[in-house]
Amino acid sequence: MDAAVIVAGAGPAGLMLAGELRLAGVDVIVLERTGERSGESRGVGLTTRTVEVFDQRGLLSKFGPLETGNFGHFAGLFLDLGVLGSAHEPAKTVPQSHTETVLEKWAFELGADVRRGTEVVGLRQEDGHVEVTARGARRTEELTCEYLVGCDGGRSAVRRLAGFEFPGTPATRELLLADVRGIDVRPRMIGEQVPGGMVMAAKLPGGITRLIASEHGKAPRPRDEPVRYGELAELWQRLAGDDVSAGEPVWLSAFGDAARQAARYRRGRVLLAGDAAHIHLAAGGQGMNTSIQDSVNLGWKLAARVRGHVGDELLDSYHDERHPVGERLLVSTRAQGHLILSGPEIVPLRRMLAELTAVPEAARHLAGLVSGLDIRYDVGAGSHPLLGRRVPHWELATAAGPVTTTALLRPARGVLLDLRDNPVLRARAAPWADRIDVVTGTPAGETAGDTTAVLVRPDGHVAWAAPGSHHDLTTALDRWFGPARTP
Repeated sequence: MDAAVIVAGAGPAGLMLAGELRLAGVDVIVLERTGERSGESRGVGLTTRTVEVFDQRGLLSKFGPLETGNFGHFAGLFLDLGVLGSAHEPAKTVPQSHTETVLEKWAFELGADVRRGTEVVGLRQEDGHVEVTARGARRTEELTCEYLVGCDGGRSAVRRLAGFEFPGTPATRELLLADVRGIDVRPRMIGEQVPGGMVMAAKLPGGITRLIASEHGKAPRPRDEPVRYGELAELWQRLAGDDVSAGEPVWLSAFGDAARQAARYRRGRVLLAGDAAHIHLAAGGQGMNTSIQDSVNLGWKLAARVRGHVGDELLDSYHDERHPVGERLLVSTRAQGHLILSGPEIVPLRRMLAELTAVPEAARHLAGLVSGLDIRYDVGAGSHPLLGRRVPHWELATAAGPVTTTALLRPARGVLLDLRDNPVLRARAAPWADRIDVVTGTPAGETAGDTTAVLVRPDGHVAWAAPGSHHDLTTALDRWFGPARTP
């Protein structure tokens, strides 16, 4: 094998997956079609859950100073994310290019082999491996791996070559986007209606202003050439009344509201993550964040399969858990698309939704959706409120000193929290010592309530908790980490 896993695509999903695999000791090659990073930043900002995930892996400090704040929006309608009680806040105006730079350096430091200027042009699944044809600038080579993961974007070659079904709806609208230097326009919230269309303007770091504009009644058209800045400047003048023609474009793009999702995220030894698995209108930066979390869910499971700890059942749980998340993402972005891009007829609906967001229960529901904090996986029956949800950020007093649940996840291993100093519990978990860490500690204050123990998966989600789980600890350990190690 050239590598246990080959990842196609060095965007946020591919680089996050590479880092997760390397934390588990799995060798990985990342193939990226472009020769160098473009500097484009389709996604801007990190949701609360992504900030949590990055903190769990010790990545937050690598971003430098971050502008954070507990405010978000749904189709431009303000939401207070502080009602969710997270120890973290979403990060604003973080360009996707910066996120990719941080993740690429992290993956490289962990030992990932990132090969730029090389694209996947063919693949063939055989018994026990995948043969990948990779074409670079100077030669085409055959590479062999146990698993291939397509993280190569909305036009994924891996998805096409492996025969994944990709049902959904085509684009019905077109939006033009430009990051521009040297202009001074007032900020406009996404979804701001103007006669004839929709406009948005937001300040980004480095003196850059992001402009997005869409004209009502204009269907998307095939584009054989890149968007011209003059085209966007004319559209902005027509819709917003501002002359931005003297600006210096950093990059330009046209995109639409197509919504598609792979019917399955796995076909044999080929899997999909990120935009390769789901495409949608870019609304609220949810796409990039969902893609990163796809990889965090997949990484430890794929590593456990490669290392022989588990069977295909755990790998199949990647689709079972993340496909509903992607499906809900498409519902959310479709709804926001109607609210943002429709004409005057949508105004009454926006006003009614604004009234609903003033209702605490409705506001909390939408806040959980856009923050990524409401995800709950099916980890088995039980009454404990944490089952399937992310573990809270608890501070624990241990014999070795204070530690947080967030810091305990840095190695990307499972963690069993013994909150009542229970030697029987620790003895039951001992045969899994090569895969999980057992930590005995007392939570600060009353944060844990009557909880006596919690089993946390490497992705930070709770797989078992006591009291309240309807199955025992050994059953949970066997399901999520494979059979116990034999003496």
